[in-house]
Amino acid sequence: MVSAGAAKVVIIGGGVIGLGTAYHLAKLGIDDVLLIERNGLTSGTSWHAAGIVGPLRASMNLTKLAIYATELFGRLEAETGQGTGYVQTGGLWLAQSAARLTEIRRIAAMGEMTGLEVGVLDAHEIASKLPGLRIDDLAGALWVAADGQANPVDICMAYAKGARAGGVRIREGVGCASIEVENGAVRAVRLTSGETVRCAAVVNCAGVWSRAVGAMAGVPVPVQAVEHMYVVTEPIADLAEPFPIVRDLDAGIYLKADAGKLVLGGFEPNAKPWDADGPGGERPFIEFAEDWDQFEPFMSAGLHRVPALEHAGIQRLMNGPEGFTPDTRQAMGESPFLKGFYVAAGFNSIGMMSSAGVGKAMAEWIAGGEPPMDLWEVDVARFDHQSVDDTFLSARVQEAVGDQFAMHWPYKRYQTGRDIRRSPLHQVFAEAGAVFGAPAGGWERPLWFAATPAERDIAYSYGDQGWWRPARREAEALRDRVALLELTPFTKIDVTGRDALALLQHLSANDVDVEAGHVVYSQMLNRHGGIEADVTVTRRGETDFRVISGAATRWKDLAWMTRSRDQRGDDTAIVDATEAEAVIGVMGPAARALLEALTGADLSNAAFPFSTAQDLEIATAPVWATRVSFVGELGWELSMPVEHAERVHAALAGAGAPHGLAHAGHYCLDACRIEKGFRHWGHDIGPDDTPLEAGLGFAVAWDKSGGFLGREALSARPAPRSTVTTRSRRSAARHRASGSSRRAAEPSAPSTSSTRRAPGAARSAP
Repeated sequence: MVSAGAAKVVIIGGGVIGLGTAYHLAKLGIDDVLLIERNGLTSGTSWHAAGIVGPLRASMNLTKLAIYATELFGRLEAETGQGTGYVQTGGLWLAQSAARLTEIRRIAAMGEMTGLEVGVLDAHEIASKLPGLRIDDLAGALWVAADGQANPVDICMAYAKGARAGGVRIREGVGCASIEVENGAVRAVRLTSGETVRCAAVVNCAGVWSRAVGAMAGVPVPVQAVEHMYVVTEPIADLAEPFPIVRDLDAGIYLKADAGKLVLGGFEPNAKPWDADGPGGERPFIEFAEDWDQFEPFMSAGLHRVPALEHAGIQRLMNGPEGFTPDTRQAMGESPFLKGFYVAAGFNSIGMMSSAGVGKAMAEWIAGGEPPMDLWEVDVARFDHQSVDDTFLSARVQEAVGDQFAMHWPYKRYQTGRDIRRSPLHQVFAEAGAVFGAPAGGWERPLWFAATPAERDIAYSYGDQGWWRPARREAEALRDRVALLELTPFTKIDVTGRDALALLQHLSANDVDVEAGHVVYSQMLNRHGGIEADVTVTRRGETDFRVISGAATRWKDLAWMTRSRDQRGDDTAIVDATEAEAVIGVMGPAARALLEALTGADLSNAAFPFSTAQDLEIATAPVWATRVSFVGELGWELSMPVEHAERVHAALAGAGAPHGLAHAGHYCLDACRIEKGFRHWGHDIGPDDTPLEAGLGFAVAWDKSGGFLGREALSARPAPRSTVTTRSRRSAARHRASGSSRRAAEPSAPSTSSTRRAPGAARSAP
């Protein structure tokens, strides 16, 4: 084995994302960087990218990230002397229906909030922007002035030139053979040349091959390659100049100009998966055979929208590989499964446009050890090992590709790639009428319980939601009687050992040094005082704690705690217990009577106060009962080994009739927590928000011995904070209404049964 020395960072992949990351690392003064590309630069998928620059995305933070491309591409040419072909053309997002018009009005509001010049146009205004476009079947359109285009290969070469000028080494014709790991962290990269490069960080920018690179390190990177197509016409006379980017969302197509020609592409509703690691996958500049049968719907849609295409010859049908993720959002950041292993892959056909903001964010993430902004929605930590299953990915991505331009209804549920995780109570809830979805962590959850066949098949809408009726019925049961909820998916982490208390005191803003059997609601903060996790901590013994957090943040929270422990050198075991136990929520004013009838235990306020936990027995099964509630009513969460779950549920259901027992789904739970004002991490609060800004100052123990991570930054924030003592603050946290992404206090006043509307966010187009 030959040593090639060392580098602080090794980037795998010489496409637009890898080069953009290298360029921005150099801009930060980090010149000890090696970028390797097994073939030639741009030879993966960057060379055949359509080159559309669309800064308006589906969320505020992703739009901010994308807008940076409109700033950088304009100056990159002047800085490097390399042409980029960047031009702002403006863009039209066409709507053929009233529902689509509602969707683009919503995305227009996002553009306005981020400072983009946007406007909703009627049919005649569309014609003024682009004569020759068929408008008789359009309900309206969104105009985005900042839309534009660039030459992907030229952008790559400009990045490469700037990176080299900053000291980055770029080696072509050299790939990654393996990744060496030591003590849970990246140690080195072995090259296909036989050399080994020691490094502190690896960045997987391998595009459609990123899943295989991740597998070398035991890191799940769920990117599936598909065949992706567009056509380039012969030159068309009198083509509008500039020709705006056109997205006919309902037809699934996009159009752009290219040197007097038109490029027409689309997002296939039944995309054809391709095995990037199979025979021929190592070739550069891969191009598949023309498939006119697959492309015909897009060709017909293009001819309908731009009649002039009928007289234009087709110069080329480009069919090349493109990588998509299961939820059509890219995977970015440091893996929770391996320290120092970073990912920037799965860009779902928006890689070139994303490369500027993503490259900058990744460089800052690597340099600072933390994301520069709230990027949870694209964080690779949302994926686990089950997400890279071949069967799951192939099925899901065929649906996900078409969803790029399909209607982005509120609460839309994927139909493919389901049943990744089922709780031991899945069949029980199914028999009770559950309509399932998989909103977090791949768990199949009851969303609502249908009383009739019609309630099972509810149409999507931007107006009143069809599931409101069953959810209202369930909320009324919670308010007036008692209901059972599926809570198994919530993350369960056991923290034990000599230094368990010290670690949790350091990580928790609240004081968790309480008596055994007591539960503390707290946030875990980053060094800036922002909320990294929203948890409850139950002390089960002198050196034994159970931490509960949200279902979606399981791997993120586990990594946050584990890496903090390793950095501190604490003698503490941290074990994920999520799938070892089932959890049933028993919530509502009759919850006490129901449980007392089954256990014979005294569950009165005096014997079983709020925010405490005790061992109970139900139907001979051992149950750990915690008196907390995320729905604002009297309630307990019952945890038990999975083998006892069905028996405990049967006992509850059998004894529930006199108490008016019902089942309640996730939508009911979410509506009730919104009514109570309970916070939800990833929606209401996140790493850019502090407990003080979120109204959670009561859960901050300012005066606890030793302080806590983020205390100094939090105390410097210009926000009021309570001066009550730790003891009274702890009492307030137990008995006042509080917010939590997991669980919170019982109601200080009765809650109502109505549900709330949650706005649907359109997934923005490439």
